[in-house]
Amino acid sequence: MIDAKNCPVCGTEVKGRSDKKYCSVKCKSIHQYEQRQETEAFFLKVDRQLKINRKLLRRFNKSGFTTIRSSELISQGFDPNFFTHYWKNKKGEVYLFVYEYGFLSKINSGKDKYVLVTWQPYMKH
Repeated sequence: MIDAKNCPVCGTEVKGRSDKKYCSVKCKSIHQYEQRQETEAFFLKVDRQLKINRKLLRRFNKSGFTTIRSSELISQGFDPNFFTHYWKNKKGEVYLFVYEYGFLSKINSGKDKYVLVTWQPYMKH
């Protein structure tokens, strides 16, 4: 007598080859998606925040060089701890970049602000 195998996703009986694990392509896809969510949770969190940061920097920096209150960006979901690379100018100021959009934290008139810039060819290392 052959032991009946059940699908790990929906619990229905699996019919077909002896090494078959899932009852359908849909259940296999669901299982793989759930596994990916668990194993790549950190990557997905970082990637999601980088996309949010880039979108906000692009939205607020239409001219290529802008100054904005840091609280304005942060209230929209910006997190300055997530960036892709940095560039240090001749003054020693470190601009943090999210792909092609950069920001520099400054205190101007006692208020925290960000200077927003766009990546320029002269910024190459």
